[in-house]
Amino acid sequence: MSYYGMRGLLVLYMTIGVTGNPGLGWSNIEANAIYGIYAGMVYFLALPGGWLADNLLGYQKTVLYGALIIMLGHFTLAIPLEQTFILGLAFVAIGTGLLKPNISSIVGQLYSAQDERRDSGFTLFYMSINIGSMLGFAICGYLGERIGWHWGFGAAGVGMLLGVLQFIYFRSNLGDAGLYPNDMSEDKRNSLKMWTMLSIVFFFLIVITGILGFWSIDPVFFAERFRDFLVAVSFIYFGYLFFFAGLTSFEKKNVLMLLLLFIGAAAFWSGFDQSAGSLSIFTRDYVDLSFGSFQAPVSWTQFLNPLFVVMFAPFFAYLWIFLGKMNLNPNTPIKFAIGLIFMGLGFIVMLYAVDYAMVSAPVGVQWLLVTYLLHTFGELALSPVGLSAFSRYSPKKYLGQMMGLWFLASSLGGVLAGLFGGEATESGLSSMTPIFSELIYYYLILAAILIGLSFFIKGKVNSSE
Repeated sequence: MSYYGMRGLLVLYMTIGVTGNPGLGWSNIEANAIYGIYAGMVYFLALPGGWLADNLLGYQKTVLYGALIIMLGHFTLAIPLEQTFILGLAFVAIGTGLLKPNISSIVGQLYSAQDERRDSGFTLFYMSINIGSMLGFAICGYLGERIGWHWGFGAAGVGMLLGVLQFIYFRSNLGDAGLYPNDMSEDKRNSLKMWTMLSIVFFFLIVITGILGFWSIDPVFFAERFRDFLVAVSFIYFGYLFFFAGLTSFEKKNVLMLLLLFIGAAAFWSGFDQSAGSLSIFTRDYVDLSFGSFQAPVSWTQFLNPLFVVMFAPFFAYLWIFLGKMNLNPNTPIKFAIGLIFMGLGFIVMLYAVDYAMVSAPVGVQWLLVTYLLHTFGELALSPVGLSAFSRYSPKKYLGQMMGLWFLASSLGGVLAGLFGGEATESGLSSMTPIFSELIYYYLILAAILIGLSFFIKGKVNSSE
């Protein structure tokens, strides 16, 4: 509720706002860049978040501390000052980085590998995320747009407060799942604690001195350098795995396939995350959201994706099982290609919507409904399949780090989404057409490459394992 509810408000608040509720008045390019940096940081910080849980705190404590920091971030954002905005975002990003990877690990540790309830437990977990997402868009979106932006940010904090209280109250039900960090000597643990504290202090010194005006940086420039950093880190690590990690030829083939999936996932999320960026601005400026006498909040259109996930996730889960029984289940790269094709189809629909808006705005909300439906189909074809592939085909001794790379693809996609969204909304409708067209070619060409390579590069499980 907190993460998605606030995300639906961010770009609207940073730009001109909505009718009767002005925002900060920043440019579309700046706002989308900051949104991209924020989305990228949330997933990038999942890497140190997982490391802290593994080595110092254990999953349960890390989740609790993350939730408390997220709550602090939302209440900081609820203070109606521009200076507290970036500080609040930093708190929410750090807290989410602590919570997001580790709460999944706790769920996994509740069941043995052979427990038949395991998949059902993850299904309940995944459904709860999407129910929370719908609550966030509904409650935070309405309060933020209709009452005041900071009411929406504060409501997200209240939601997290309720989550913290129930986590503390029912925590004993988790037993030892994720309770303790990895075994190591006290000297080594104390040394890691010292370096961790120094890193945290250094990070907050940078943030606070920036807020106080001692330094400033262009958000677009920062987003571009952050993108370059993520690309470099990703390919250096894949290069290390392929050439220096001592992998067998069998494992190298799997790593090569995971590299292709990484590229496909980063590309996919760069379009999917337009929902809270360029598509949100398009909705505000060019879509008719009136239903009789009621005018729906702009952020409510993002309610569609989690609703479609809840509706269609069981269908996709059964589809792969059904095709498998007929020996027609496509391999992983082809499933990724299907996800990218759906993403491209969604932007084809948006091209028509933009063309109609140029002639006669506002346009009907059905354009967004079809777009988000296609994008959700793409998500269901790609996201769970990718998570499964990285957990199944990664070299066993590098499994944790490979799961971190999966999060890194989402981080890179988030930064790219901010940069693409800024370019798409720079000049209104006239700049949307070329960017959306480029995204369509981008997805369809990448899908064709994945389909072609799928005949030669496909994941295999070692039969001896």
